[in-house]
Amino acid sequence: MSLDAQESSEFDLQAQLEACQRRVGYQFKDKEMLREALTHASGAEHRLVSNERLEFLGDAILGAVVCEILYRQYPEYLEGDLTKIKSVVVSRQTCAKISETLGMQEFLILGKGMTTHPEVPPSLLSDVFESLVAAIYLDGGDPAVREFLEKHIGPEIELAAGGESGGNYKSLLQQLAQREHGTTPTYQLLDEKGPDHSKCFKIAARVGGTRFQGAWGRNKKEAEQRAARNALSELNEEPPPFPSD
Repeated sequence: MSLDAQESSEFDLQAQLEACQRRVGYQFKDKEMLREALTHASGAEHRLVSNERLEFLGDAILGAVVCEILYRQYPEYLEGDLTKIKSVVVSRQTCAKISETLGMQEFLILGKGMTTHPEVPPSLLSDVFESLVAAIYLDGGDPAVREFLEKHIGPEIELAAGGESGGNYKSLLQQLAQREHGTTPTYQLLDEKGPDHSKCFKIAARVGGTRFQGAWGRNKKEAEQRAARNALSELNEEPPPFPSD
């Protein structure tokens, strides 16, 4: 439950900060930094001690770290594809989702009027995630914030790049196949199972004379995306991420 800035005692606040640190998995050397990150403008004596400045910095740090992760993790992706994934991962919707998963709504320091609302608005959850990113960076440096973001943003990157939120492996494989091999990929149905209303399909991508490891999907479109991802991984001499069994 979020704290009312006027009515909370110092003891309650310290207990709240300790609980928050356990939740996010990082112990602050400077507890005041965390306190500032959690303080909404409505609960601050003046806006300079709210989390707005930290939010500004956190937005930039989040973008930079995500860009570097994408650059290193997906060497076969073009700039446009990386941009699409980044826009999903750093969106306010994704930041609010992670914040809610961490339960940050329990730790926000709000003004009296804000604490009467039954739910914390998603915009506040997004803002506090960005301010927390900045606070961890300022308190623990680059390694600390990278560890935090890789843990919590990593799964969102996988979702965005996996076709669920905008990554298109078939398009990437086609670009690579045409550029490197002068041919267009084809997709082969290897197997299917399940009742008619809920079938699963196993499909493999083929580039020239090479057939890559197949992948299962809940429909043919998903199976083809996963098959393309497997092919890209194998072409990059990496283990395919989707099982064929």
